[in-house]
Amino acid sequence: MILLPHVWWLPALLALVLLIDVVLSLRPPKFIRDCLDGVGFPREWWWTLIVIKTTAVVGLVAGIWMPGVAFAANTGVIIYFASAAVAHLRARFTGKEFWINCLGMLALAIAVQVLSVLP
Repeated sequence: MILLPHVWWLPALLALVLLIDVVLSLRPPKFIRDCLDGVGFPREWWWTLIVIKTTAVVGLVAGIWMPGVAFAANTGVIIYFASAAVAHLRARFTGKEFWINCLGMLALAIAVQVLSVLP
């Protein structure tokens, strides 16, 4: 049975980082534009990433009080950044954006998932 996170501030931290990402993505700075262009993600679809990340933020925060919701939202974040990593590899776009932004966020999401469900 999936319960509430044992460490509430971990999903809250991931939600905060994603919220900052959402705010930055509203008017993407150069490093975000370069990243999305580098993997060939069409500009007319960039808004979908804001929706996905906002949904994850809501799920992570709601999951602090609602059993299983943070786990599900965090799983979605892991899948999102794993998919982004695959996109980077397929596009052979493996510069600092890949190592710092993409894999850094994937590592954070995995760490939050593991550490927030451990007893």
